[in-house]
Amino acid sequence: MDADFSHNPDDLIRLYNATANEGGDLAIGSRYIKGVNIVNWPMSRLLMSFFASKYVKLATGMPIHDSTAGFKCYKRKVLETIHLEKIQFVGYAFQIEMKFKAWKHKFNIKEVSVIFTDRALGESKMNGSIVYEALFGVLKLRLKGLPK
Repeated sequence: MDADFSHNPDDLIRLYNATANEGGDLAIGSRYIKGVNIVNWPMSRLLMSFFASKYVKLATGMPIHDSTAGFKCYKRKVLETIHLEKIQFVGYAFQIEMKFKAWKHKFNIKEVSVIFTDRALGESKMNGSIVYEALFGVLKLRLKGLPK
């Protein structure tokens, strides 16, 4: 969960229930399951995020609508299996890498529709190197299959 007040804490119980009661190993608070559920983002940022998720889905084959989402609930066994210390990406792409590893290990991933509101505090860390890492890192994930 982001600490900038862009995620609604009331949605935490829905993510928890998706893992605790509905068979999910990873629950993703998805902005893109039911159209686009984003409030107060500039159109350029919204389009970049939306098409980034489409690109990841196409490039990797992951059946996830919101691969860059930061609002998630993991079961412990997922985090132990994907070995957090071996996550290679440092920008937003680490969100993609973690989901990719969970998917490749055949964990059950559930997406829960949420409404994302632009941050109330703080600033975006988005920059050119983060975009570069995401664009080419996704291809690297696909080519390598399953990074250890």
